[in-house]
Amino acid sequence: MSETDATTPAIETARAVRQANDPGVPYTKRTKNSVVSARQRGIAELPSRKRPHIEETPRHESPSRSEANRPKVALPGGIKPSGSEIELKLLVDADHLADFNAAPIIATNARNSGTRKHLKSVYYDTPEQTLRRNALSLRVRQSGARFVQTVKAEVADDPLRRSEWEAGVPSIAPDLELAMPFIAAKLGADLKRHQLEAVFTADIHRHTRIIGLPSGTVEVAFDHGLLKSGDRSMPVSEIELELKGGSASAIYELAIRLAEHGSLRPSIRSKAARGFDLAANAPPAVRKPRKLRLNPSISLDEALATILRSCLHHLLESLPAAEDGRDPEGVHQLRVSLRQIRSALDLMRSVGALTNLESLRSEARWLAQSLSPARDWDIFQGETLPTIAQACPSVTGFDALEQVAEQRRSAAYDKARLALTDRRCTCFVIGLGGWIEARGWRSDVAPEGLGQLAEPAINSAGRILSDQHARVLKRGRRFKSLSTEELHRLRLAAKKLRYVADFLLPLYADRKSAKRFSRKLADLQQELGNHNDMAITASLLKGLGAESSDSGTAVAAIIGWQARATVGVGTGLRDAWRGFTRTKTPWSRGAED
Repeated sequence: MSETDATTPAIETARAVRQANDPGVPYTKRTKNSVVSARQRGIAELPSRKRPHIEETPRHESPSRSEANRPKVALPGGIKPSGSEIELKLLVDADHLADFNAAPIIATNARNSGTRKHLKSVYYDTPEQTLRRNALSLRVRQSGARFVQTVKAEVADDPLRRSEWEAGVPSIAPDLELAMPFIAAKLGADLKRHQLEAVFTADIHRHTRIIGLPSGTVEVAFDHGLLKSGDRSMPVSEIELELKGGSASAIYELAIRLAEHGSLRPSIRSKAARGFDLAANAPPAVRKPRKLRLNPSISLDEALATILRSCLHHLLESLPAAEDGRDPEGVHQLRVSLRQIRSALDLMRSVGALTNLESLRSEARWLAQSLSPARDWDIFQGETLPTIAQACPSVTGFDALEQVAEQRRSAAYDKARLALTDRRCTCFVIGLGGWIEARGWRSDVAPEGLGQLAEPAINSAGRILSDQHARVLKRGRRFKSLSTEELHRLRLAAKKLRYVADFLLPLYADRKSAKRFSRKLADLQQELGNHNDMAITASLLKGLGAESSDSGTAVAAIIGWQARATVGVGTGLRDAWRGFTRTKTPWSRGAED
């Protein structure tokens, strides 16, 4: 799809979100009637969002959020951040950064011509990077004659938020004592034993403007400059969108309008993260998805928002490493996040048919399919090939086969990067974020669905889990005689159950059976995955031997090795299936132990 054709379902979703956030634009007659009808029929009204509108001030207090979404590092009792950022970055080509300053959404809604500053910052840590390992960063920034020290902390499962503490200091040198009241005692003691040192610098020219939208007020910072550590450097060219008042959906609304003006990519990777990776000459960090913690009393509406926000966070965290390509885990975790998003969107069907669901699922499927070849070749080149080559030292041709595989892998990553930098991907990610923040499903649900959203999530969780569990059992009937294609369909059903269980089993966290079920399900998924990897390897090997006469013997050796290994996999797979089917489901009656 070309850029000119990229008015995708994701863009339409984002535009619908923009309408929902603008009180001057009617959404649909059905939306209004649905709400009125719900009230007339006595259906419980949904509570306001946990991320409420915030007052428009230069700094804003952190809105309340569930216990699971506090900073990862423990803080002393009673200590709270002096402020917080709700921010999204848009990466832009340096040659076109200035063009966005003239975008219609900026020109129409900017309150003034803005301010320009030259910001020089030094980021500090211990030689062991104690602060970074505890999800903290410390910098001292110079703007004119003023020096400000800032400590920032990540916030779990919220892609846009970071807590921060600021204090004036007399020079570019840090004052660790000023930060100690905001750091847990054990970590503080560890920091005092090690001298802070400069890790990298940031030299940034910033043009800041304030944009007023019906849904909120956003500070837009056009940043260009350089990160530098030793003899290594990295250019910076980005637009920072920081919420100053109103709803966080204003950030996504502004972002999608800017995406309509030119090419950009959403990111939550901070300058601190990029600078530390630059100093270490390391690829962008990548993480597995964080475990959810849901209070059993949480409403279905709030649970769905928390689940989707967590999935989006994982996606945004995985994008830099996937595009970079040096760490195979990047593409892997990005694909995981996309499968999670599709599974989370499927949960929405429990409250009725929603018009935006299929378009969002379709975009997630497209992006995941664009990444699949890169992941397949990563597994082959990084796991399958070296394992068999090491076990068969007398077989020739593995070096030649590795060269051919690297060419295929490189081409697959080129395809993946084209998708990740495509406007279609940008609009999908931004549109999804806006839909989540605006709780777009509320305006698209029937009156009875509104009532269900207001009920405790646990009322629906058991039924959802039971339905997906039943699908897995159905796929596994006559297990011993299942064909390769049937095992593949079973694997997909089990994987979907795994994601749904990750979302909803936290509601049953007090039951021992929840951990047992998760463990048995994970064992089954692992064995099914091993079997699927062999099938994928067979498809990848087709034609490889013909490309190089030297690699033909190695290809034959891999085929023979995997044929022999299939026997062992079959035994382990049958054992995993038996263990899974005999495990009590934690949502069933009698599973309260």
